[in-house]
Amino acid sequence: MIKLKLHTLLSHLHFINFDNINNLEIESIENDNRKVVKGSLFICIKGYTVDGHDFAEAAVQQGAVAVISEKPLSLSVPVIVVESTKRAMAVLSDAFYGQPSHKLHMIGITGTNGKTTTSHLIEKILSDANQQTGLIGTMYTKIGAKQLETKNTTPESLTLQKTFKQMVDAGVQSTVMEVSSHALVEGRVHGTDFNVAVFTNLTQDHLDYHHTMDEYKRAKSLLFSQLGNTYHLQKPKFAVLNVDDEASNMFIECTSAHVLTYGIDKEANLRATHIQITAQGTVFELVSPFGTHQVKMNLIGKFSVYNALASIAAALCSGVSIENAIASIAGIKGVAGRFELVDQGQDFTVIVDYAHTPDSLENVLKTIKEFAQNKISVVVGCGGDRDRTKRPIMAKVACEYSERPIFTSDNPRSEDPEKILKDMEAGVAGKRYEVFSDRKEAIYHAIETAESGDVILVAGKGHETYQLVGDNVFDFDDREIAKEAIARLKKY
Repeated sequence: MIKLKLHTLLSHLHFINFDNINNLEIESIENDNRKVVKGSLFICIKGYTVDGHDFAEAAVQQGAVAVISEKPLSLSVPVIVVESTKRAMAVLSDAFYGQPSHKLHMIGITGTNGKTTTSHLIEKILSDANQQTGLIGTMYTKIGAKQLETKNTTPESLTLQKTFKQMVDAGVQSTVMEVSSHALVEGRVHGTDFNVAVFTNLTQDHLDYHHTMDEYKRAKSLLFSQLGNTYHLQKPKFAVLNVDDEASNMFIECTSAHVLTYGIDKEANLRATHIQITAQGTVFELVSPFGTHQVKMNLIGKFSVYNALASIAAALCSGVSIENAIASIAGIKGVAGRFELVDQGQDFTVIVDYAHTPDSLENVLKTIKEFAQNKISVVVGCGGDRDRTKRPIMAKVACEYSERPIFTSDNPRSEDPEKILKDMEAGVAGKRYEVFSDRKEAIYHAIETAESGDVILVAGKGHETYQLVGDNVFDFDDREIAKEAIARLKKY
């Protein structure tokens, strides 16, 4: 158990008044009053729907011995007022847990698409190199062999630093994590000492939050500017950038770190040439300063080549040889919900993929076109309470690259599913498509009407095992629904 004097902890914050704290000892830091125990320091955080300041009194009743606030509060314990409790939380949690990220080799991955797959590829390469690894991302948090649930792609700074401490205690050496644009803007990774920052790509997404693509790009750039401004021989910093994406030009200007580029279309430090894509996998030649190597992998598609290049580049920045990195890539079967085959012995192909942006949907459908023997069907929807501007674009991509586009629901949240579908249809006036607001019905329909040699893509949810409708969370897994539909088909 960690115990730290409050005045020692507060010394990490500057230009604030913290008189009358006596000799208080802090045993935990919490921003959720329900988790407060005797000896906690409670931090009031303003959220999207609730304000932690409203729960300060409840936290004191639970045992909080001091409160960090953005305004004076009348409480029976010391109240330390700061300008930003989110900034203070990042500083204090980093200090409380002993700056754990400094004791880890930290790899952060940002970009619109490919973060999850790339993080898993890097983690596998490092693990094969006999490193004890940690992983934080969209699907889960992994500490060594232990897997934990995660709520956000990138957790809040308090949760993050606590997780890093758990990793250090468990003997983890290298941590790979997805870093979302939301997290960068909100300062969730403040205090995290990254050694390697990886950029995958930048395409339209999250404009409900960032409003413009320029703002979205600026948010991504923070990961690279925050690598620091100094050079260390023992602990160098690297920016791994996709040179085929024009946003990399800005990121190069933003960082003083060593830059390692990768790409396909343009000259790069690591470049893939002579790419061959089949239904069984992908083969390409990797040209680098270390010579030319052949890469064979089970992963399919040009986007998978980019993910592999990014992973190999990050591995090189982490001390793994190019030969060992390539060998690890060759042994990876795939990542859950990313171009995942649902094979129940049927004579047509069913693929489940997380593609939920116009660019990722187009990439997956283009890849399918390279090996499809017959018609392509795509079951696709758009999430509620999210970027509305991409809905007609998603529909247009589905109609352009498939013979049978089927529009349906995808986590409608508080929005009317029919309204979301109307937004999609606005982009494909005069085109042929089908609409099923019930996602299960849409998947069943695609499978029950499939012909031999067809390819069905069920897009948008990937690994997710739930459907968000209103305030309710329903069990829903595209892969399981597809299996049920195929089993039913076989009965007739």
